Amino acid sequence: MRKLPGLYTALLFTLMMFASATAQIGPPREANKREADLIELTKLDKTIKLDIHYARSDNFVGRPVYNEARAFLQRPAAEALVKVHKELKKKDLGLVIFDGYRPWSVTKLFWDVVPEDKRKFVANPEKGSKHNRGCAVDLSIYDLKTGKELPMPSMFDEFTERASPDYKGGTNEERANRDMLRRLMEANGFTVNPNEWWHFDYKDWEKYAIYDISFADAAREHEKVMQ
Repeated sequence: MRKLPGLYTALLFTLMMFASATAQIGPPREANKREADLIELTKLDKTIKLDIHYARSDNFVGRPVYNEARAFLQRPAAEALVKVHKELKKKDLGLVIFDGYRPWSVTKLFWDVVPEDKRKFVANPEKGSKHNRGCAVDLSIYDLKTGKELPMPSMFDEFTERASPDYKGGTNEERANRDMLRRLMEANGFTVNPNEWWHFDYKDWEKYAIYDISFADAAREHEKVMQ
């Protein structure tokens, strides 16, 4: 095989490194997407509970990655979620939210810190995440009277086989709770992630762009839309 001249080889290597370094400076740009209308979930129903691990240090990163404990979704997804919450209220239960809209820069951070053998549990920043589009939510069910979460086969963000929505282990109660959540979410336009029982994507997610704005900016943009 003929060797490339030294200068050409060095230039090619530099270009390759530059492409690699710049490939993920910002979120992917996509044309003809809907304008964001990110709504704060607790503004729609104050009994929706928040348990935003990413605003604390008890998450897989080991430090807060959000400055605020807030949760947003695109309007259609948020309104569908409230319907699920109201169905659960009939049983003295409610939804507890772990995460909703997630800025793209946080998705990139997750990808960078997770070992390669665990990357099926996080989104590739080159493609972006449905969380980045405001159309994915991580959640569970809690008891309205006690405030405690219902038992599930795994913990949130547990990167094991127990996290699968089809995991056959655990107790009958844990599986029943998980399956009840899935039935209600799927009946309202959501699809469960194949690796995580707590992660649901809303239909039409591909019609929204990938965003990298703060929660504060999302709230301000929503106020502008409402004016």
